Amino acid sequence: MQPKDLLLALVVIIVWGMNFVVIRIGLDDMPPMLLGALRFLLAAFPAVLFIKRPQVPLRWLLAYGLTISLGQFAFLFSAMSVGMPAGLASLVLQSQAFFTLLFAVLFLGERFRLVNLLGLLVAAGGLLLIGAQGDGLMTLAGFLLTLCAAAMWALGNIVTRKLGKVNLVGLVVWGSLIPPLPFLALSWLLEGPEAIEAALRGFSPTSMLVLVYLAFGATILGYGLWSRLLSRYPASQVAPFSLLVPVVGITSAALLLGEHLSSLQLVGALLVMLGLLLNVCGGWLQARLRARLA
Repeated sequence: MQPKDLLLALVVIIVWGMNFVVIRIGLDDMPPMLLGALRFLLAAFPAVLFIKRPQVPLRWLLAYGLTISLGQFAFLFSAMSVGMPAGLASLVLQSQAFFTLLFAVLFLGERFRLVNLLGLLVAAGGLLLIGAQGDGLMTLAGFLLTLCAAAMWALGNIVTRKLGKVNLVGLVVWGSLIPPLPFLALSWLLEGPEAIEAALRGFSPTSMLVLVYLAFGATILGYGLWSRLLSRYPASQVAPFSLLVPVVGITSAALLLGEHLSSLQLVGALLVMLGLLLNVCGGWLQARLRARLA
């Protein structure tokens, strides 16, 4: 990978890793469903006026928006609002890789490789340790909701695979048109008009910076640079960089929010990272081992 593109990959990793700290800050001023509505409203407008709609059937665009946008972030924002630390959220959300494997077997007829199964079992052990809550810094509800967010992300990945080769930036921007109204409806029903009014009345420069970061940084810039890398290099060369997102997430949460993992959670985090490494790089390692033995 050329140095310029390596720098772009690192920008994406930092932006996506810091995303969880920014969400945590945003939830201090806005209820989760309202934050979701404003995030995707800003991600869609005015970008849809300049970015061409991807040539995909409306039903698949709806499926993408309802899973990877609405479903993922409704669960994630809710999880972090009820006690899921930002650093651990960045890690547990990566379990989407294993949900994607499971859903690909169920819906696309794909098969597990042995190394994928091994990675899944190792990561599952890590998640069980994290779910044991260690020293009580994480709520069980937050942990389970984050797993639901990961499952919705994985369903969105299956939708993306069904679409085949598509402009990822266009898909993200036009898919962002779908979540605002459902998010607003959920906010009205779950959070109430009084909470919405209070959040809007107390809207601050910090709230605006949070929304700008989530909409333009994590969404448009992040996916824009990621799609550029995928268009220039094999997915097997780009995908391993995503393993660094939880590293940035956990580190930034420790430095900026004072979050720290218990010993049990740290062991679980290392197991999850090892499982992800086996899943992403296991095929390559297996091929290299076979080549050496041959």
